[in-house]
Amino acid sequence: MVSTADLLELLQIINSEHGDPHHILGMHEITVDEKDRLVVRAFNPQAKELLVFDPDFPKFAYKMTLIHEDGFFETIIKDRRQWFRYEIEAKGFNGEKWRYYDPYSFQPVLSSLDLHLFGEGTHYQIFDKLGAHVMEIDGIKGVLFSVWAPNAKRISVIGEFNSWDGRRNPMRVLSNSGIWELFIPGVNEKDRYKFEIKSLNGELLQKSDPYGNFFELRPSTSSLVFDINKYKWNDNDWMMERKENNPLEKPINIYEVHLGSWKRKVDDGNRFLSYLELADELIPYVKSMKYTHIELMPVEEHPFDGSWGYQVTGYYAPTSRYGSPDEFMYFVDKCHQNNIGVILDWVPAHFPKDAHGLARFDGTALYEHQDPKQGEHPDWGTLIFNFGRKEVKNFMIANAIFWLEKYHIDGLRVDAVASMLYLDYGKNPGEWVPNVYGGNENYESVEFLRHMNSVILGRDPHIFMIAEESTSWAGVTKPPERGGLGFNLKWNMGWMNDFLSYISKDSIYRKYHHNNLTFSMVYAYTENFILVLSHDEVVHGKRSLIDKMPSDLWQKFANLRVAYGFMYAHPGKKLLFMGGEIAQFNEWSESRSLDWHLLDYDSHRQLQKYVKDLNELYLNEIALYKYDFDSRGFEWISCEDGERSIVSFIRKADNIYDNLVIVCNFTPVPLMDYVLGVPNPGVYEEIFNSDDLSYGGGGIINGGNITSTDKKWNYRDNSIDLKVPPLGITILKLKK
Repeated sequence: MVSTADLLELLQIINSEHGDPHHILGMHEITVDEKDRLVVRAFNPQAKELLVFDPDFPKFAYKMTLIHEDGFFETIIKDRRQWFRYEIEAKGFNGEKWRYYDPYSFQPVLSSLDLHLFGEGTHYQIFDKLGAHVMEIDGIKGVLFSVWAPNAKRISVIGEFNSWDGRRNPMRVLSNSGIWELFIPGVNEKDRYKFEIKSLNGELLQKSDPYGNFFELRPSTSSLVFDINKYKWNDNDWMMERKENNPLEKPINIYEVHLGSWKRKVDDGNRFLSYLELADELIPYVKSMKYTHIELMPVEEHPFDGSWGYQVTGYYAPTSRYGSPDEFMYFVDKCHQNNIGVILDWVPAHFPKDAHGLARFDGTALYEHQDPKQGEHPDWGTLIFNFGRKEVKNFMIANAIFWLEKYHIDGLRVDAVASMLYLDYGKNPGEWVPNVYGGNENYESVEFLRHMNSVILGRDPHIFMIAEESTSWAGVTKPPERGGLGFNLKWNMGWMNDFLSYISKDSIYRKYHHNNLTFSMVYAYTENFILVLSHDEVVHGKRSLIDKMPSDLWQKFANLRVAYGFMYAHPGKKLLFMGGEIAQFNEWSESRSLDWHLLDYDSHRQLQKYVKDLNELYLNEIALYKYDFDSRGFEWISCEDGERSIVSFIRKADNIYDNLVIVCNFTPVPLMDYVLGVPNPGVYEEIFNSDDLSYGGGGIINGGNITSTDKKWNYRDNSIDLKVPPLGITILKLKK
């Protein structure tokens, strides 16, 4: 039979190489024998017969003629001249029948404005357009599939709904945008799908959806249709409260968590807790421990447990390891209802090479650089985003906004910023390409970070944008208009390295390294710092925090108490990785639960109580957080007593009765008559002491009132005599 279609286009459909199948398939007006007619064309290689039905006249059908044996059908409708919505009934080779609305009878959904904004990299809501979206068009329910792949010869949606046959549902490319689109009626939520891509050289690729909202449980890799807009949030009070205050002047005390190993159901095959179970168990625990925020190591979908989530393949989906997207929303919602903020680790620096992911997505280096010297991290075996491409920048900026707005996340901790800033990061000479000025600064990534932070904090200045940046790059938390990167918080890796080096030394050697204890105050106000004792410090042979501590068991616990006390008293927001609060001796592993059985022992249970009380003290004392980023909030009393390994200082607020006087002793020698200069005369009381018996200490505390005298000490007019516990911290407050 001879088709009314162009022969070349017909063959392109049959060979699955047509870039605009809607041009030939579907219903079209044609002229036959000088008369206007309607023609319907369909390609269905799984059908033996096809009939066209008008739902308004269900008893009448137009039989389609098989034009090509591979499954190309056509019928000319002579009694109708106006386009109508139609259904196709297919009869399979085994006699089975099914009906469907023709995907090729629908007009494009994405607008020219969508295409324009995405092309210039400013479509910040592109996640509402690309991906898979449940919708209704003309009363017909289905799913709109859209994907960016400018160098593909052909893209099809494949899934259970079309027997994973890439010939059935080829997509159309919209203008010269590189975006392909297809609305498929009858596809339902949780249907599995992928994009089958034919590259320019004819290679067939099966890719997960870069904008997919839900994925199969690994090791399977299909995307799942999911409507994330149907969840009903109940955290309005939190969201309104979040906008009313400067978040940097409030306490930020973060519990860093890896969801898969915080706790497991050991009696159920070492099973992960689900998002719902975590809402029931993790949230009450964090609340009882008096933390203000939970920071989640990456929950974005990732194929390999051992990457801890830092090698992402599904940037727009919470991992299915723990449940569905709306169950993760429920977890965040419950955190907010319990006045706990949620910070999410986010990974824009690199992505893995898994075949179903972003790597060579359309057969070319699309999301990554073509040159391996620019596009690969040799140490990590991952690929580097090409932020010189506007659509890639748009993908990542929109992704950050997606988590903040769709999932009500309170902040993003941006991973591996240093690797983004330097072209030679982790590379040897000859393995990297200098910038246009011959240097190692990555100007494309710098521009991306500035752009991203400007957009996000411009939309909501109460969001936390936290840089994990391990170098001395200047202005990480300064605004872009002042030459900064635009973050509002930065991990203080320098403090962490210096302090852990100091505290892990035997106390008799600490006097030779006193500068490690005090140097952080030289640069404390150059950035908005978070003091961190993170997951990176308790893995890969570095030992757990308690195991880093020197000497016998009692001293290990005393050292850990004074270490935590000094951290909480030091300017900067706080972060402690899970397990640190119970003094876990084993290094952390993503493959097992924390050692909760340790709480059967007094020393571990007492340390947990200590951390809880320290958290509560931090929340209740405004001097410990209001001026974290302002030199008005800190004043040394004595930073020079390295011989005895003692430091003393004041944390200050706006009222002298809110100020705190702090003394830290990093030797096991108690000082029973320690003279300390104080900022104001009066009566002081001890409000916290790490040597309290309830914490496992020796009980060297300062009970009752401590009245100052006019004895000059530490360059001050007044002083007090007090007991300073061994390997301990004491905190005092002016009473009257």
